[in-house]
Amino acid sequence: MGAALGTGPRLALLPGRACGTIARLAPSAPARCSHSKPGPVRPVPLKKRGYDVTRNPHLNKGMAFTLEERIQLGIHGLIPPCFLSQDIQLLRIMRYYEKQPTDLDKYIILMTLQDRNEKLFYRVLTSDVEKFMPIVYTPTVGLACQQYGLTFRRPRGLFITIHDKGHIATMLNSWPEDNIKAVVVTDGERILGLGDLGCYGMGIPVGKLALYTACGGVNPQQCLPVLLDVGTNNEELLKDPLYIGLKHQRVRGKEYDDLLDEFMQAVTDKFGISCLIQFEDFANANAFRLLNKYRNKYCMFNDDIQGTASVAVAGILAALRITKNKLSNHVFVFQGAGEAAMGIAHLLVMALQKEGVPKAEATRKIWMVDSKGLIVKGRSNLNHEKEIFAQDHPEVNSLEEVVRLVKPTAIIGVAAIAGAFTEQILRDMASFHERPIIFALSNPTSKAECTAEKCYQVTEGRGIFASGSPFKSVTLEDGRTFIPGQGNNAYVFPGVALGVIAGGIRHIPEEIFLLTAEKIAQEVSEQHLSQGRLYPPLSTIRDVSLRIAIEVLDFAYKNNLASYYPEPKDKEAFVRSLVYTPDYDSFTLDSYTWPEEAMSVQTV
Repeated sequence: MGAALGTGPRLALLPGRACGTIARLAPSAPARCSHSKPGPVRPVPLKKRGYDVTRNPHLNKGMAFTLEERIQLGIHGLIPPCFLSQDIQLLRIMRYYEKQPTDLDKYIILMTLQDRNEKLFYRVLTSDVEKFMPIVYTPTVGLACQQYGLTFRRPRGLFITIHDKGHIATMLNSWPEDNIKAVVVTDGERILGLGDLGCYGMGIPVGKLALYTACGGVNPQQCLPVLLDVGTNNEELLKDPLYIGLKHQRVRGKEYDDLLDEFMQAVTDKFGISCLIQFEDFANANAFRLLNKYRNKYCMFNDDIQGTASVAVAGILAALRITKNKLSNHVFVFQGAGEAAMGIAHLLVMALQKEGVPKAEATRKIWMVDSKGLIVKGRSNLNHEKEIFAQDHPEVNSLEEVVRLVKPTAIIGVAAIAGAFTEQILRDMASFHERPIIFALSNPTSKAECTAEKCYQVTEGRGIFASGSPFKSVTLEDGRTFIPGQGNNAYVFPGVALGVIAGGIRHIPEEIFLLTAEKIAQEVSEQHLSQGRLYPPLSTIRDVSLRIAIEVLDFAYKNNLASYYPEPKDKEAFVRSLVYTPDYDSFTLDSYTWPEEAMSVQTV
């Protein structure tokens, strides 16, 4: 359960322009002190000039450079003689974007823009997060990963291989940024519901970190995507001459563990002990093991386990306002018993304990079905995680039979088995309860346990539905329209990351993910619930992430987890001061003049 609370105060100081006499000792970062008022916008000095400016995505503004900037930077003539505002640039991108025939083409357009003009890329994403999230992340990112060898244009992260063991610290020096605050890492073995994609899994860390910025406001120059290439067991990729990764079977055992140990140590040695490391899309065999190994030693979390758990529990807590009862009145059946299922189950147990339910009783409210049927005591080859939730019950082979026997109030699908929630299961759920909870959380859309339309039609609109990937609104024959809730982890990890970075938190306890779930549920209005939404609209996700970050920061200081002192008096102002905006910087020289008499030229 994460680091123990109350481990004593630390002496690190507030990031950025710290206050008072301690300012010169504070770690460097582009944040403002929470106690100071922001000053006037000043031009940003540049060492680069000429063609290098237009080729640098952090600096490039395209035709938004003023004439003065073009002349001073030596780029006049390299850009068409036209001057555009960022609003017009957004319009140009949108017109070109809408002409693309497929979602993959749209993804490529956005990634190409990110490579060319980072500020404009994030201006596009934040202009309509609900529209662009399915393109830069699920479900389109899954297809993009499958095609990664064909769509790769330029480096957007670090590829570290098993053959680089012993030299990872040197490899980190290849990255052009030194002030890294967040790393997202995968080994590509379990990409969404698509399986082992090896080196092609780099699309996942890149997409996740784009959402760190678009949804949470984390500075993209402080983010580092990493792919650990230890081989792949995907025979198609191994036989493909166009595959861009290592062409051998996955390395396992001590050699793999040594690589991970070295990577974790090298990251913290270079970027600091409070550098956040998010694990993403590791296989079940490694996900829990590595989480338990590193969670109390490094600032890390596993999004598939803890992020998924937080957003799923948030949806369940919101659903309680529809079912009009307590969490302790519910019984849950899971289709799947992997990392996502276990993460949700553990956080549900924590939420039930918070409600006063003893742990043993809480675990009995959770029933899990894996590929071999119901997980029961005495079944052979159960790992430690499954043993915790093994029921004292005869073996049952099918999900349909488990649902009939248990009569759960909620079914949660996280096994990436398309259509697992059959029409019979949905009918049974509707017959057992007036408002059954049905969560089809597997990604991408093609792996969902059932569609929103099927759920609402079979349950006659009584099913409380949420999915992992987006579904369009559904209108029933009686005219009622429902807007399905999307239990996207993007409600969780950007806000948590921003809060962790803001406080310099060194270990992330499980309580942070429960308070995040509670905060997300609080953001759902009665109007949203009446429409079928269990989550706030994605259009508000940046504000939701900000409020989550403030909650995380407040929790950190109350529980002695923060490492930046003095504690900000106004935490909201402090967090806002860290938030990245896509507004262009000014690169004109800071020119001024002296009094005329002071500039008179002396002569003989």
